[in-house]
Amino acid sequence: QDNSFEQFIINYCNEKLQQIFIELTLKEEQEEYIREGIEWTHIEYFNNAIICDLIENNQTGILAMLDEECLRPGTVTDDTFLEKLNQVCATHQHFESRMSKCSRFLNDTSLPHSCFRIQHYAGKVMYQVEGFVDKNNDLLYRDLSQAMWKASHSLIKALFPEGNPAKINLKRPPTAGSQFKASVATLMKNLQNKNPNYIRCIKPNEKKAADIFNEALVCHQIRYLGLLENVRVRRAGYAFRQAYEPCLERYKMLCKQTWPHWRGPARAGVEVLFNELRIPEEEFSFGRSKIFIRNPRTLFKLEDLRKQRLEDLATLIEKIYRGWKCRTRFLLMKRCQIVIASWYRRYA
Repeated sequence: QDNSFEQFIINYCNEKLQQIFIELTLKEEQEEYIREGIEWTHIEYFNNAIICDLIENNQTGILAMLDEECLRPGTVTDDTFLEKLNQVCATHQHFESRMSKCSRFLNDTSLPHSCFRIQHYAGKVMYQVEGFVDKNNDLLYRDLSQAMWKASHSLIKALFPEGNPAKINLKRPPTAGSQFKASVATLMKNLQNKNPNYIRCIKPNEKKAADIFNEALVCHQIRYLGLLENVRVRRAGYAFRQAYEPCLERYKMLCKQTWPHWRGPARAGVEVLFNELRIPEEEFSFGRSKIFIRNPRTLFKLEDLRKQRLEDLATLIEKIYRGWKCRTRFLLMKRCQIVIASWYRRYA
């Protein structure tokens, strides 16, 4: 119920994670259909980039203004920080405060004067401004770090490298907000270079007890996690996509024309394969470099056919091996019989 600076930066991280989730799922998937030349009707979704900009913008962002207040000479308090927010962010559609003269929430009694509210992607959150400035400063005075660096314990000395007299930095230490922002930026860069998989955890009830399912709570989480938009894109799009070469390599044994070797372009081979299997045309689309399959049941059918075909091939290999083994044994016995018969006739 009471949210301060700590919850603010946690929610900022959640917004950035939600943003990369949107970029890598909703946006990227629809752009892939366009790149591949697949007929597609764009599905609208909310992009929370505007909320991230409200927090992290280098000039008008909340973190930038908080750092400016912490570094500004003169009397600095949480109230002066809130006044600054009211001046810069008053007209922002995701920022709410009663202290601003042009605020739309002057008569909102649910919003105290010492608070501001942000309409996050997952809903509105109210923050108590008290303590923001002190928590953002998070300063460790230089003489304290030097004292800790002089400790005889190696671990304590390693924890305070800034206390080393040979490495004294006269610059003001970075604020907690700027450090957290840099860490989030590093995390986002790392995730963008990977192929992340997303697992959405949903609480069935507030008590975290078994066999209790709160439908309203679950629907609330599904709505604000963006799962509805993701499902809409997935249902309207294609459940599976794969480049032509690996697709042909995996399923080529299902068609006599492509097995064991296909001479020609991989796309032409996939077209022959799908025509031979008589898969309905509405179940797949040919892109510039990939085959797109709409429903999972079509993919399951291909996998079942492949599994059966592998069993048939295994049976064929086993049959040929047994025939070869029996014939080899028969020929050996026949040669032995001839040798025995010839020696018998010699002495008969």
